[in-house]
Amino acid sequence: MTERNDDRRTVTVSKYLSKHLRHRPDRIGITLEDGGWVEIDTLLAAAAAHGFPITREELDRVVATNDKKRFAVEGTRIRASQGHSVDVDLGLPPAAPPSYLYHGTVARNLDAIRAEGLRPMGRHDVHLSPDRETATRVGARRGRPVVLAVDAGAMHRDGHVFHVSENGVWLTKAVPPQYLRFPERH
Repeated sequence: MTERNDDRRTVTVSKYLSKHLRHRPDRIGITLEDGGWVEIDTLLAAAAAHGFPITREELDRVVATNDKKRFAVEGTRIRASQGHSVDVDLGLPPAAPPSYLYHGTVARNLDAIRAEGLRPMGRHDVHLSPDRETATRVGARRGRPVVLAVDAGAMHRDGHVFHVSENGVWLTKAVPPQYLRFPERH
């Protein structure tokens, strides 16, 4: 395979893993164990049985090269680091956040965010970035990014619980509008 085809295959495998480890494990007949874990051999066998064979080398490459560290491997098991829409308790302990965290979005969402704050939508938690650069990349996936600052320190003092995933994404159930700082030009 050429390097370009290799890169495309890695992206395809990553998307397949995200879909089935975060959203639809049932679609290929796997069950996520406590913490969202599944045996790698079970996952690879299920993928092959459903017409999408993945080699262990491909899986290892996806885990090692994914810039967002979407997956974690522990011994013979794998899981998605966060972003689940299925009911999963990742077992992450509460953590004290930095004073500010950031959320990337696009302008068309701002009216709803001003009214309702940040909600998890189809996921379990709102995802927050530790820096503006990461939030900008997240927002850019849907168009021209707008970065909101979240007064995480005040939220924490007011009793809101935060967790941080293995890949550095901060998670909380919701961000009420009073804790958001909007850019002046939006």
